[in-house]
Amino acid sequence: MSEPETNPVQSSVRIVSQTQPIRVLVANAKGGCGKTTMATNLASYFATQGEQTAIVDYDPQGSSMDWLSARDPHLAKINGVAAFKHHTPNSTRSYSLRVPSTTSRIVFDTPAGLSGHILSDMIQASDFIVIPVIPSAIDIRAATGFIRDVLLSRAYRTDAKAIAVVANRVKKNTLIYQKLERFLQSLNIPFITSFRDTQHYVRASEHGLGLADFERRDNKDTLEWQPMLEWIEAQIGSKQMK
Repeated sequence: MSEPETNPVQSSVRIVSQTQPIRVLVANAKGGCGKTTMATNLASYFATQGEQTAIVDYDPQGSSMDWLSARDPHLAKINGVAAFKHHTPNSTRSYSLRVPSTTSRIVFDTPAGLSGHILSDMIQASDFIVIPVIPSAIDIRAATGFIRDVLLSRAYRTDAKAIAVVANRVKKNTLIYQKLERFLQSLNIPFITSFRDTQHYVRASEHGLGLADFERRDNKDTLEWQPMLEWIEAQIGSKQMK
């Protein structure tokens, strides 16, 4: 008989701290939807706000860790945990990793194919969920299934978490974007904002940067992020008031 799966987040990230950090899950079972871009930009935002921030990378591609390795040490510090290196498909994920005891914000970057007990465990170990979706027929169908899996998961049914959906890599004057927009607005889940398809994110990522690291904050890309950041801060405020 195979050993039962244990929580891949709670068992792998040990935090020694008096205050529980805010934990953000960036997830979508579909690959290529921009999870790492979302996760690294959120980590950059938290760090530039003076929060002790960690990004935990569960994606075997290790893109978030590559981003951190390219980051200038003079920028706002972000700690990284390469969680994907510490287990095999047959392991029980009983290893232990540490983030600093002063950590106040944790961002989980997740792999494609996230489902079942592992998805449920990650939902349980998070405070709220951000789901990026890109405008294509395949991605819309995949997002429909993933959102259904989240809502039906054991962890969500036991303790519902706030969920936001964002449209990523969009060209707004296209029929497929309009279809995606109608789909997202039809959900009983906040559709927060849309991020345009631009090389700005690619160039920033090559240097370990997020939009929050740039001094100029009034460009189009930064303005598109404002509704996302406002939603996140509202969730954090609600969490801290409990």
